[in-house]
Amino acid sequence: MPKERPLWRGSAFRLCLLSAALFLCLQLGMRRSWCTEEKPRSAAAAAAAAAAGRVPPSARGTEQHPVAAAGRRRVTYVRSGRRGSAEPGCCPLQPPGGRLRKTVKWHIELQPWASPTPSLNNEALRFLKYISTSQISCEHVNLNSLRGYSETAKKPWSVCLDERFSLIHRIRSKQCRLYSLGLGNDDNQFETSMANSGCEVHRFDPSIKSAHIQEGRHLWYHRLSIDWRDPNPAIAAHKLHSNTKKLGTVLNEFGHQKIDVLKADVESAEWKILENLILEDVVEQIGQLVFEVHVHWPGFEVSGNDSTVVRYWYSLLRELELKDFRLFHTYKDLSKPQVFLKKEAFNASSCYTLSWVNTRWK
Repeated sequence: MPKERPLWRGSAFRLCLLSAALFLCLQLGMRRSWCTEEKPRSAAAAAAAAAAGRVPPSARGTEQHPVAAAGRRRVTYVRSGRRGSAEPGCCPLQPPGGRLRKTVKWHIELQPWASPTPSLNNEALRFLKYISTSQISCEHVNLNSLRGYSETAKKPWSVCLDERFSLIHRIRSKQCRLYSLGLGNDDNQFETSMANSGCEVHRFDPSIKSAHIQEGRHLWYHRLSIDWRDPNPAIAAHKLHSNTKKLGTVLNEFGHQKIDVLKADVESAEWKILENLILEDVVEQIGQLVFEVHVHWPGFEVSGNDSTVVRYWYSLLRELELKDFRLFHTYKDLSKPQVFLKKEAFNASSCYTLSWVNTRWK
């Protein structure tokens, strides 16, 4: 029969195991507390060394921002578009002089809809009422008093010759300037009359055979067209003809600061030309506008459904009003088809001639 082992030997063995486990736990706890105390000291030492211009040998090649080392936070630097630049890209740089560049606008601000529910009927009625209502009175709106004026003109191109505005005074002093934009139109009676009155007249038409033609003392013809393309660079780039330029560019090349009258008869390109003049602030250099506008279709570079198109037309004319231009004359051409956006509606003509005066013009 086997001999039984004493009970005290098993208890002693278990006691030894418990003691070893307890000892191991104490060692791990002491090491952990020691490491926690050492990390702030190391960070503080690194910061002090950096401030003194010294980097400890053990830290070379592994430098960390002290805040990142202590708090374990990820620091992300936003780089600018320039490769290799470490400057934060949060804020735009100011140009020399401390002024920010003027924000470039690619489109005019649209006016609110004419009604809570957009409709062609409401937009058309608002637009037609707007172009049919004079905003300022002008007693002398024709050229009868000017030398060389002929009644054979095909349509009235009305300018305001009241004494309170500067055009009549500049005509008398032979200092006025007229720009005329056309597209193969041979109706130049208005330009001839203004030139005979002593005004400097420049007619721009891409259909002219020669680059520049002088007719008489004050009348010039130029084989140029004014840019009517959409100004937004996000739209597919158009390859402009070499004879197409922005009006601001033409003014600079000709050395002209102001235009007393800008006349435009450009067969549905007038909407985008007018928008470009507003967006480029060139319109502020003009004393009076005489534009033939076409409403039988949206026009070049104008898109959207019918109600959107009419809202755009109306917003464009309101922008002129914000620039201190006031409508003083409207001519409804009854010889043209009575069509509004391809519809015989609203008792509208397909063509109107509108005249504005810049009330701030000096």
